Amino acid sequence: MVLTKQHLAMGVALAASLGLSACATYDDEFAAVNTRLDQIDTRVQSAAQSAESANQSATQANQRLDQLEGRVQQLETAPARKPRG
Repeated sequence: MVLTKQHLAMGVALAASLGLSACATYDDEFAAVNTRLDQIDTRVQSAAQSAESANQSATQANQRLDQLEGRVQQLETAPARKPRG
């Protein structure tokens, strides 16, 4: 079989179309991976915000406990009161 310019052009066109379809497949796969990564990033950001909120609440609770601890120590070290009556 003798290859003509027409055969060569068809071969190049076929190779190019196969290459482009492979790129489209990879583009679809990359898009799917990127979408999944965006979803995971959103969930991580939400978890980080929740953790920060919980940390602030715990800090406030610890401060309140520290305030109460001082009052409890005062009451425990105060001289005993004599009952009335």
